[in-house]
Amino acid sequence: MALDTFNDQSMSRRAMKAELLDAETELRLAYAWRDDRDEQALHRLIHAYMRLAISMASKFKRYGAPMNDLIQEAGLGLMKAADKFDPDRGVRFSTYAVWWIKASIQDYVMRNWSMVRTGSTSSQKSLFFNMRRVQARIEREAAASGQELDGHQLRHKIATEIGVPMRDVEMMSGRLSGSDFSLNATQSAEDEGREWIDTIEDDGAQASEIVEDTHDREQLRDWLVQAMGSLNDRERFIVRERKLRDETRTLESLGDELGLSKERVRQLEAAAFGKMRKALEAQSGEVHHFLA
Repeated sequence: MALDTFNDQSMSRRAMKAELLDAETELRLAYAWRDDRDEQALHRLIHAYMRLAISMASKFKRYGAPMNDLIQEAGLGLMKAADKFDPDRGVRFSTYAVWWIKASIQDYVMRNWSMVRTGSTSSQKSLFFNMRRVQARIEREAAASGQELDGHQLRHKIATEIGVPMRDVEMMSGRLSGSDFSLNATQSAEDEGREWIDTIEDDGAQASEIVEDTHDREQLRDWLVQAMGSLNDRERFIVRERKLRDETRTLESLGDELGLSKERVRQLEAAAFGKMRKALEAQSGEVHHFLA
């Protein structure tokens, strides 16, 4: 809506030329939007504070996101603030909007900082944006006092300082220690072009396993064909309908079709399985599970 006019390269210059609202005008516009959904009032309110959104967006350029995208996210945060602002609370809109703008930008940065999602809990967000700064200060203070901190001690102090679990500090430390890289990148000059992807184990079946599995299936199929050959037509029909179809039939439905009682069909099925078991034992020396 009001943000659309800022969707070009001139957004910064246009925002800097926007009017400065006094407290009374700001309050009047806020009431007009909240009570009457006056879009002109919303448009004016957002334009007036877009310079604030751009200023906050510029502080996140170091994370590598395009400035235009950061400004758009800041603008979205500004619009959320305008939609949720309650002028009756006696707080200036700019004070209230700062939180929403910052939250919107931070969420965007964390979503796009790495191909491997960093996380979005309040603990992880706090670490992402504060850990390096806190760590640098702790290291400076330790060096000034002549204290040497090992990795565990440093992470413990960071966790205490920021107020987050130790495990979150360890996780974020690993994720911030390096950037993403391609699996097609070569491991080193000595590897003659060997890529990292070549070191990943293939979860699929190996050739030997595929050959063995195919052989076993063919052998089992031959045994079953021969075992079925030991049955008469009615017995083969019962076994096929009871065991070899995707949707097997009940004893009762087979009895209705064959003009037999449910118990008689069960007896014929058991007799057929007995014949097949003997045939299979003669072929393979073992009883197969499907007859169990």
